[in-house]
Amino acid sequence: MKHGSILGGVVTTPDLDMALADYEGTLDMKLVERGVVPDALAASWGVAESAGQPVATLQPKSGAHCFIRLVQQPDHPDFTPTRTYGWAAYELTVQDVFGWPDRLVGSGFDIVGPPKELEGLPFFVPMQVTGRGQEMVYLNEVRENTPSSDLPHAQSLTDHIFIVILATPDRAGTVAWYRDTLGLDEGDTYTLEYTMINDAFGAPEGTQSDLTMVQNDRLPIVEVDDYPDEATPRARHSGMLPPGNALVTLAADNLDALECDWITPPAVQAGPLYDGRRAATLIGPAGEILELIEMSR
Repeated sequence: MKHGSILGGVVTTPDLDMALADYEGTLDMKLVERGVVPDALAASWGVAESAGQPVATLQPKSGAHCFIRLVQQPDHPDFTPTRTYGWAAYELTVQDVFGWPDRLVGSGFDIVGPPKELEGLPFFVPMQVTGRGQEMVYLNEVRENTPSSDLPHAQSLTDHIFIVILATPDRAGTVAWYRDTLGLDEGDTYTLEYTMINDAFGAPEGTQSDLTMVQNDRLPIVEVDDYPDEATPRARHSGMLPPGNALVTLAADNLDALECDWITPPAVQAGPLYDGRRAATLIGPAGEILELIEMSR
């Protein structure tokens, strides 16, 4: 695991059993743990009211050390995907992207962007879906590496999260924060007609947006997207996780070497994701909840 490697994402959902049917049955992921959110973990995330909520942890069948945790909590009536700041989507590397529309029939996933080859971006073929908790998931079939990053080919039908997408009001400032606070690298910036953003905000056809990659050398980690001025902070239930794509977990070489405003001090957490290691959580510049797990101990 390199510093910055994506170890997981948290999704909130109104019905854990139904969400499990989608992630296990449709996305073909493996259930590795089920229980409730421990008090200490909820406190470390700064969401005390999420303590005791049902949670399930899933892993790709490839065996990659990257986990999606589903946490049950009520929907928020004021949340709409792709219109607020924070974690906007998780990108999973998958096989046979053009076969996914048929696989999703009858599931709780709604296709919001069918598989599409992107002009000028031959590196992967993406599609986008939303789940029962209005989480956004990109299913991307990797074709080749980019000039500045290595992209993973899926080793199972659905494999690990390889990029997380962050919506922010200040792209340059956010990239600088990840560079200066976490010691990551600024990657390439792309300007493109971003259909997901344009559709969400009713922007005219041809409207372009900027995005910048945050990396560790050639390892892509966070895609930082510029969002229009109409975007807002994410509405959420008091003391609970943000709705949808709620939290991202990254690997860190040494928590003590980082000068971060932790919500609670680093502590060992239980479960297959943590594997007996220390973890700590902080709030990023777009209001995103970011958990780091120490890999050096």
